[in-house]
Amino acid sequence: MTPSMFESIYKAYFGRVYHYLLARCRDHHLAEELTAETFFRVLRGLGDFRGDCDPGTWLCRIAGNLYASHLRKQPGPQPLEEALDLPDPAAPDPAEQAERQGTVLRLYARLHRLEEPYKEVFLLRALGELSFRQIGSLFGKTENWACVTYHRARKKLQKEDDI
Repeated sequence: MTPSMFESIYKAYFGRVYHYLLARCRDHHLAEELTAETFFRVLRGLGDFRGDCDPGTWLCRIAGNLYASHLRKQPGPQPLEEALDLPDPAAPDPAEQAERQGTVLRLYARLHRLEEPYKEVFLLRALGELSFRQIGSLFGKTENWACVTYHRARKKLQKEDDI
């Protein structure tokens, strides 16, 4: 693969990979670092891409593996357990904002407890905005499998109590 081909892949998929990682880790700096590492690995192993899936799917899989590796190296709580302290401009009332934040925290706690592959599929679809076809491809499964797994994950998240 030529440098111009790498440049075109970088331009086409940088935003998608970055937003996928940002949705997973909720840390702008970590998402940037992991995105850079993803494309560095792609540059080193350009010949590894077989072309049997969408390049964006391949890149998100690399990025997801890097993030999982990063999490294994970190002591303490996972990012999904951490409080979200960003103000919500749509809820200026502090009581409403506190209620919403509590709801979001309960959802993240449930999501953190969700077993694999449900957690990963849910995150890829809801936060990574990948299609069911792309998610199925990442797991080496069908589009239908990804759809069913996503909907089962949603049911499991809603099962504990209403959000």
